[in-house]
Amino acid sequence: MTFIAMNRFKVPKENGKAFEDIWASRESYLDEMQGFVSFHLLRGPEQEDHVLYSSHTVWATKDDFVAWTKSEAFRKAHANAGQSTTRTFMGHPQFEGFEAVQSQFSSKRNAA
Repeated sequence: MTFIAMNRFKVPKENGKAFEDIWASRESYLDEMQGFVSFHLLRGPEQEDHVLYSSHTVWATKDDFVAWTKSEAFRKAHANAGQSTTRTFMGHPQFEGFEAVQSQFSSKRNAA
């Protein structure tokens, strides 16, 4: 069953580019992990004092995600997270995990 892991970040408007640059330049090691499907950094709605961002990973199973969180790859990917992002977002990220109960895919996805 597919598992989606998301972390939401409130980023002050003036820090948006720096926040995106940190994510673009970091080594994630996700490709090393069994069950990893995809990653997206999402920019969401703009509020008066911040922009909402979400890191969004898709895993084949919840067990694959849990294995990632306990792995050496996870530790390496997050080794400098507290130092490099503390000043770019407000508070702590908010984690949300979801198990897919229904999925639908485009029949035109690979047609060209």
